Amino acid sequence: MNPPRYFAVCLSSIAFLFSAALFPAVAAGLRAGTARVDITPDKPVMLAGYASRTNLSRGIHDPLSARAMAFEKDGKRLVLISLDILGFYNGTAEPLRRAILNECRLQPSDLFLCAIHTHSAPTPTLDAAKGHANNVEYTRTLQSKLVKIAREAMDRMASVQLGVGSGASPVGVNRREVVRDNAGNPRIVLGRNPHLPIDREVQVLKLASADRNELIGALFAYATHSTLLGPRNFLVSGDVHGLAAQFIEKHLGAGVIAPPFAGASGNIDPWYRVLPEFNTTNSWVPEPVLLGTLLGEEVVHVLKGIQNSVTNAEIRTSIKTVSLPGKARGEAQSSSTGLTTPLVLTAACVGDVAFVGLGGEIFTEIGQAIKAASPFPRTIILTHCNGAAGYLPIRSAYPEGGYEVQSSPFAPGADEQVIEEAKRMLAELRRRD
Repeated sequence: MNPPRYFAVCLSSIAFLFSAALFPAVAAGLRAGTARVDITPDKPVMLAGYASRTNLSRGIHDPLSARAMAFEKDGKRLVLISLDILGFYNGTAEPLRRAILNECRLQPSDLFLCAIHTHSAPTPTLDAAKGHANNVEYTRTLQSKLVKIAREAMDRMASVQLGVGSGASPVGVNRREVVRDNAGNPRIVLGRNPHLPIDREVQVLKLASADRNELIGALFAYATHSTLLGPRNFLVSGDVHGLAAQFIEKHLGAGVIAPPFAGASGNIDPWYRVLPEFNTTNSWVPEPVLLGTLLGEEVVHVLKGIQNSVTNAEIRTSIKTVSLPGKARGEAQSSSTGLTTPLVLTAACVGDVAFVGLGGEIFTEIGQAIKAASPFPRTIILTHCNGAAGYLPIRSAYPEGGYEVQSSPFAPGADEQVIEEAKRMLAELRRRD
């Protein structure tokens, strides 16, 4: 090498080393993306949620959607998907999840596949022996659409800033109403009981572009069944969660996607419940639209107040199937020993924001206990997540009885084990800091 060239190379090397010492490499920040796809059935289907409803759907009141929000930091990914369906019954959780995991090369703990629990959407099934042919066709199409939006959300990932906030909504009410017979004996029915616990918190996660601070996503979670519409309704609808998301997206516009999630709401219904139809009287706002709008307005209100932002948050995930004390459905208490029922728990964090996914219909007190015990400043509960095990009541509900207790596959004490396991999983995620 000639002397001038050698000298120039040395100077360049020294300059590079000096620069690296003064300005160390900065790790890539948090990236995220969103996607949405229409999943409204194009044929009449069996609607889920009410055994007494035996006819096919008769029309569409409002469209159904699947929405995805994907995160990535230093190669670690997390994908949250919300579907406007009842849940993953008939063994559909595993094949739907497997298709997404394989296509997107995700670890099992990296995917939260959640339903909003609307009772006015198709019954998902891939087994012709367990459902109408139109529902089987619908579910196969749904599977390909879920893979598509998961991939799209990941492909659209860009640098973002994240903010969280919370509000409150009166949409839900504890539904374990106490009635008495002529002799004064109490029993629990599905109705309204404003004296029992309810979690009114509306949890909101805001995503905005890192460079221009443009809103791109608004995830929200609220604890209520989507059962404004009852078994005499034959119109497809997202019910309260779906209608809330539609309101938010229409109000915010510009491609903002608002994935809705059901919080711990096994014993929570909307204040108006199991209505026979959408009231079409002139100048009348149908109750499902009214309550959906009320919830959506609170999400928008919370969004406007979120000022804090995070641009560099680590992602961690965990999943576990726990074996819980079980009982036969139809029993108030377990009459057998040794019965167990599995429940899928999924936990993740994006910085100081934690998510706990529970694969069943979880009593609201359980969700509140997990949030209260969490080591994270914000913990968002997502139910009907990665499974559909059924109702999980609290221990004190069993002597009282009621629909949730009778139909539950879990025995007393399962609730306490779930709370403890969720606490352990969250603590482990926190310890990885």
